[in-house]
Amino acid sequence: MAHATIRDVARAANVSIATVSRALNGHGNVRANLREHVQSVATALGYVPHTGARSLSLARTNAIGVMLPDLHGEFYSEALRGIDAEASARGLQLLLSNMHGDQRGTEMLRFMRGRVDALIIMAPDTDPERLLAYLPASLPTVLISCPNVAADHPQFRIDNVAAADAMVEHLVASGRRRIVHLSGPPGNRDAEERICGYRAAMARHSLECRVLIGDFEEETGTAAAQELLAEPGRADALFAANDMMAIGALVAFQRAGLSIPGDIAVAGFDDIPLARFVTPALTTMRVGIAEIGAEAVSRAAAILGGGSDTEIRWVAPQIRARASTIRDTPDTLSDRRSN
Repeated sequence: MAHATIRDVARAANVSIATVSRALNGHGNVRANLREHVQSVATALGYVPHTGARSLSLARTNAIGVMLPDLHGEFYSEALRGIDAEASARGLQLLLSNMHGDQRGTEMLRFMRGRVDALIIMAPDTDPERLLAYLPASLPTVLISCPNVAADHPQFRIDNVAAADAMVEHLVASGRRRIVHLSGPPGNRDAEERICGYRAAMARHSLECRVLIGDFEEETGTAAAQELLAEPGRADALFAANDMMAIGALVAFQRAGLSIPGDIAVAGFDDIPLARFVTPALTTMRVGIAEIGAEAVSRAAAILGGGSDTEIRWVAPQIRARASTIRDTPDTLSDRRSN
């Protein structure tokens, strides 16, 4: 029967609609032989339960809403890879959205209500008061790298300050002194914290700071490299606030005939998969964003299961020293093989 309904199943099985619903939803108050009878009739008729109606009856959607600043690029692909793998293992579906700024983001939060059981939000550029005002109070919500908000939601925060400080220390240890930082966009939490870490390390070594404003896009890295190439007494290291900008700069330097790291060292942040496959392989800070995404799903699922979680978990990025900042040594070769 084309488009069989629950009424058709009840009529053919000679039972009530409520009995069909209980039998197909696995309720324990239905006899085993009756459940088998109803299921066989439903199968014979080609009945497919209406997902929306079933969700209403169970008060669950089996879906998690995921809101990211962007859905383009390797960083967000890695985040989604981790989220999707864990959600799939738990039988959960994903409803994805791009934040598209504060206004569109808050509209999407309203849209998510009633459609998902929990939310995972990464919003480093969003106004914290606006974010809190529109978060659905009834939905378990896991926050990743969001501005400082009251700790009544489980959160992940990246220790950007310490990580950027460590990268500058690595560059200084390799003999660099004229280190330029290419930042992310103004107002972005991660970008601003990485600037702070860069400035602190440079001040500790009595080195002059220089920050170029970027936007996390590869083209910005290319433009920054071209700006540095046109200057006398050029920088001897460029530390970009993400890998895509670093890769854009690295390629531009090479096209101009510079040796990397001989003439200039290049470092990034995030350790996206592409970082270890460019030539020379890119030194970067590993965040482990796929692992964070997977753990965010686990934390949301635990709350849905009746648990409580308001912990702020700090993520400490680890340096991956590769050939873009130091000449090949057994350690860097081993790092490339293990990554």
